[in-house]
Amino acid sequence: MIAGSGKLYLAAILDLYSRFVVGWALSAVNDRHLTLRALDMALQRRCPEAGLMHHSDQGSTYASDDYRARLDRHQVVCSMSRRGNCHDNAVMESWFATVKSEEGEHFESYAHAKQALFDYIEVFYNQRRRHSTLGQISPAEFERRAAHAA
Repeated sequence: MIAGSGKLYLAAILDLYSRFVVGWALSAVNDRHLTLRALDMALQRRCPEAGLMHHSDQGSTYASDDYRARLDRHQVVCSMSRRGNCHDNAVMESWFATVKSEEGEHFESYAHAKQALFDYIEVFYNQRRRHSTLGQISPAEFERRAAHAA
């Protein structure tokens, strides 16, 4: 993503069951702090029980001691793709491609990018965007129906 004259990095955590984006963060720097902010949002939003599986690629931001310690502290099980196996992260790669296609990747400024991505992720994607994987309903509606059925 590009804002003004600089690059921006987006980290996101997706619930594979409902396709709901549970955590995300934006930064001009692609470091462990970016992924930790996305993880913190996901943990605060979901308060997962011990044993939750968290899958990522082998990027240094996800393999950092800080990131792994945060997962351990919350008793979240870490699963990482094998080196060079792009199919393990196909859902996330598809999600990022969807964001770029539907929202774009060029923004006037960091503030504009953050607002546009908030609107896209929190207002549109999670609440209204229909998914073929979910029977043509939104992630939020899928979760509501699942909670009601339980």
